[in-house]
Amino acid sequence: MHIQAYLKFNGRCDEAIAFYQKALGAQVQMLMRFSESPAPMPPGSLPPGSENKVMHSSLRIGDSVVMATDGDCTGRTAFDGISLTLNVADAAEAERVFAALSDGGQVRMPLAKTFFSSSFGMLADRFGVGWLIIVPQAQ
Repeated sequence: MHIQAYLKFNGRCDEAIAFYQKALGAQVQMLMRFSESPAPMPPGSLPPGSENKVMHSSLRIGDSVVMATDGDCTGRTAFDGISLTLNVADAAEAERVFAALSDGGQVRMPLAKTFFSSSFGMLADRFGVGWLIIVPQAQ
């Protein structure tokens, strides 16, 4: 089995993709817009003008893949109760990605040494996606 996150940005997916490309070096593996769908969307299922919004995308971030969509394009996002964990190699990398992801977002716990990590912090990015940045301890 394999679990992947599928993030619903409700109209801000292009902006989110550009942000993650800059902040994390994300690579777009696949992107399809609603207008490119082989099966047309049922009338009234999307707000007018949403044809060029992202129906489905796949982003490679390091060794992981995160999928993203504009969903129903309502403009309302809710990522409550879920966070993405990003394991990084060292404190310098933790500082770099923490600063990049928290730009325009909210720091929930600044990076600090903990009993389980030499550098750990929590934030919500500008889209409300929760992130846990961690330098795993050597086993």
